[in-house]
Amino acid sequence: MDPIPPHQWLQLLVAVFVSFLIAFRAHKRKSLSTSGAVAGFIVMALHIFVGFRFGAMLLTFFLTSSKLTKVGEDKKQKIDPQFKHGGQRNWLQVLANSAIASVLVMTIWVLTKGDDTCLNSKESALITFLIGGVIGHYSCCNGDTWSSELGILSDDQPRLITTFKPVRKGTNGGVTKSGLLAAAAAGSVIGLSFVLLGLLTTTCGFDIALKQLLVIPIATLAGLCGSLIDSLLGATLQFTGFCSVRQKIVGKPGPTVKKISGVNVLDNNAVNLVSILLTSILTSFVCLYTF
Repeated sequence: MDPIPPHQWLQLLVAVFVSFLIAFRAHKRKSLSTSGAVAGFIVMALHIFVGFRFGAMLLTFFLTSSKLTKVGEDKKQKIDPQFKHGGQRNWLQVLANSAIASVLVMTIWVLTKGDDTCLNSKESALITFLIGGVIGHYSCCNGDTWSSELGILSDDQPRLITTFKPVRKGTNGGVTKSGLLAAAAAGSVIGLSFVLLGLLTTTCGFDIALKQLLVIPIATLAGLCGSLIDSLLGATLQFTGFCSVRQKIVGKPGPTVKKISGVNVLDNNAVNLVSILLTSILTSFVCLYTF
């Protein structure tokens, strides 16, 4: 096995240092539990080591979602059955939002031997396909988070995505115009972070470099698509009911719970995982035929 080049050792040191600082700070601010901080450190270090573009997308998702989770906490706590004060995430939630991308970036590192390359199907269709999956992954994660965190605070009346009937705020599968716009904006931010870091860390011909700008609209659509897939799964395979005793939306059936939508097949983490997987695959094919 070939030794790791000096520049990759430097990138590893940067990855460990930056990941430790962010995980430590997130734990101190209660954005991550102890287990979540450990898992987050490992995932962040892996992404940054493989490529600064991957690290940028992950950090954009984590930092913006952590910030938005804390906006309007009191209102969200009264509405959202999955809401946790402070938005603290454990190791399971961290992996649910990063496991697929982590497998993809490790595969990319093995195939490229650590060389950061532009999206270019003519040079390598497989690498382009895999990188597209990572873009789709974080566009979906960010889109779903921004949509949920901002949509629930808007004055828009949520409508169930399967029937378009008005539903209570916090209902799984309920969508609003504000939420969908937020999802698209969240995807565009992921695309922008990928492109900006790519301009600084990758070297390719002018035409290929210019074409990388198409990642931004692709990521925008991926953020919107991911949010819609998540809502569709939430409306059908995730239970939502209204508890007459607690007078709030709940995520599990019970004797005092009136069903609103869905069946109790998937929990929130499983819905996130499936929507991420589907969005990643779709984005991979779009990138394959675009670049």
